[in-house]
Amino acid sequence: MSDFRPVLHLFGLILTALGVSMLVPTGIDLLDGSGNWREFFEAAIETTLSGTLLALATQGERAGGLTTRQAYLLTAAIWLGLPFFAGLPFIDGAPNASWTDAYFEAASGITTTGYTVFSDLDDMPRSVLLWRGMLNWFGGLGIAFVAMIFLPVLRIGGMRYFQTEGFDTLGKVMPRAGDIARSLLWVYLSLTAACAISYAATGMSAFDAICYAMATIATGGFGTHDTSFASFSPAAQYASVIFMLGSALPFIRYVQLGHGNLGPFWGDPQVRTFLRWFSIALTALLVWRYTHDPQGIEPTFRSAAFNLSSIMTGTGFGTANVSSWGSFAVVLVYWVGLIGGCTGSSSGALSVFRWQALGAVIRTAVRRLHAPHRVILPRLGDKLLEDDVLSSLILYFTGYILALGVISVGISMTGADFVSALFATWGALGNIGYGVGPLTDRTGTMVDFNDAATWLMTLAMLLGRIGMLAILVVFLPRFWRS
Repeated sequence: MSDFRPVLHLFGLILTALGVSMLVPTGIDLLDGSGNWREFFEAAIETTLSGTLLALATQGERAGGLTTRQAYLLTAAIWLGLPFFAGLPFIDGAPNASWTDAYFEAASGITTTGYTVFSDLDDMPRSVLLWRGMLNWFGGLGIAFVAMIFLPVLRIGGMRYFQTEGFDTLGKVMPRAGDIARSLLWVYLSLTAACAISYAATGMSAFDAICYAMATIATGGFGTHDTSFASFSPAAQYASVIFMLGSALPFIRYVQLGHGNLGPFWGDPQVRTFLRWFSIALTALLVWRYTHDPQGIEPTFRSAAFNLSSIMTGTGFGTANVSSWGSFAVVLVYWVGLIGGCTGSSSGALSVFRWQALGAVIRTAVRRLHAPHRVILPRLGDKLLEDDVLSSLILYFTGYILALGVISVGISMTGADFVSALFATWGALGNIGYGVGPLTDRTGTMVDFNDAATWLMTLAMLLGRIGMLAILVVFLPRFWRS
């Protein structure tokens, strides 16, 4: 029998930290003189009390670390359970928010998807807007960081947790997982601070700068205005492009860069490939737009660079409706959305690494056709792709495409048109948060989807963020027997 106490204990500790963090937006409401502070304070008490009691009830000595089964259960518990408590402030804090809306909004924030069912953001209490930004920030890597800080203290192997997250450390740059976690947290904080300062320098208010910085570094996409980024200055949009692209690169490379080691950063095939593919896609989009809809050179370049980087990194900010750019632009952004950013970043989708590995497999298969008697093994750079990696790769691609198709059909069966259903699934599963289609064009939100479609999108967001297999494996009978 499995011992669930370590899983429940760690989940209780994380839940307690989440509840304590709710006191920050509570304080914002008190400063603003808003009566909404009561809802946040009640949610903070309920969450903190639940987490503390759970942690105390399951406290005990552990001689070893988490088993593989427990690590996967902890992963599933975090991503499935936290949105329930994180959504509590939305029940009364956001107008007309149902339980479905609250869970969806919280899951969208924690998974860094950026989809929202809330409109009239400009009229909402600042506490709600700040909490949405905080959820984005926690979800980018914050939840994993909190877990990684607790795990070394309890002598639990953090590297196993990173593995269940689909988190690739790209080589052990430090001897202990705890050291890596603390260094990554420092990088995350530094990038967030630099982004907020840049936004404030380009004309944003301090509150907007903080909220948008948290969403940018997390590639989460939650904003404080209904117009997303369109109301901000061109300088702010250019700054956002830089930080969105930077947040889609492996954070572990920033750790190495901070230690004065520049070689791994520029030598990383993922980094070079990501920047090359983005440049190619941006060039193609610019040629299309200049050919079919000639506008001013600078506004066209800025709009294309901003929205393309937002989609490819999975941030979800917007300054224009891509649907109005024509069919080529829609197809192009669909494909870059499937690519995503680098493994080990806050970005989502299939990731550059998986596409690189798939390309290596295809090239090897073609070479074997020309030389069937030669022993040709797939390689990525100078590293051999072993059979277990290839099996996981094929399984992940198959599961991703299957989920994309099945959930798209499911959403269309709820009454949504197929274009809206397909792009809603694309944006949820890839944690992109960018809406395309008739149902999203009207408001730029997911408010026009019914509850059934909303739950299907929630499922897609969770599957995409957890890494697909980390949650599906929990429902296999073999997982509980072996």
